[in-house]
Amino acid sequence: MASEHDEGGSGPVAAPRDGAAAAAGTPDPKTATPDPKTAAAIAAAEAAGPQHGESVRVDSWIWAVRLIKTRSLGATACRGGHVRVNGERVKPAYSLRVGDEVRLRQEGWERVVVVKRLIRKRVGAPVAVQCYVDNSPPPPPREAVAPAGIRDRGAGRPTKRDRREMDRLRGLEGLSSSRRDAGTRP
Repeated sequence: MASEHDEGGSGPVAAPRDGAAAAAGTPDPKTATPDPKTAAAIAAAEAAGPQHGESVRVDSWIWAVRLIKTRSLGATACRGGHVRVNGERVKPAYSLRVGDEVRLRQEGWERVVVVKRLIRKRVGAPVAVQCYVDNSPPPPPREAVAPAGIRDRGAGRPTKRDRREMDRLRGLEGLSSSRRDAGTRP
C-alpha cells in the first residue's frame, strides 16, 4: 500500500499551504472543497442554468446572483440606465455572456462585477458569490456624526420649539419660515 509520501502514488495530494495557514492548521480557501450543501447547490444551479448556446437576460441574472432584490427592480434599473454591460447602457432583455463586465448603480454607489457563470434561477448567497468576480470599489463611508433629530427614548413628541431647533441644526431655517407663510396666506 502506497503512502502519501511515495512518489507516483495514487493517494491524495495535499495542496500547498502558506506559512500562516499551515501554522493555524486551516487549508487554503482557494483550494478547499466547499461543504456538501454548497456543492449540491452549485450543481443544482449549473443544471438550471442555460444549456450550450442559450443566453440569460441581464435583469434575470442580476436578480439571480442577488445584486438586486427583485427581477422587476432589475428591469426598472435597466430601463432607468443604472445597468451597464461593458460600458454601454442595456435593456432588460440584453443577453449576457461569460466575461462581461456588469456595472450596477444603486443607493449612491456602483457595483462592478465580471460574469463567471450564467444562471437563471435565484440561488443562495454562497453559490451566488461564485457566479461573479466583484471588482467594486469600497462603499462610501457612513457619516460619523449622528443625524440631527435623534431624540432620547421616552422624551415624547417634539414641541414646536424642538422642531424649530432641529430645523435650525439641519439648515432648514428657510423652509420653516416658508411653511409659516404658506399657512397664513388665503
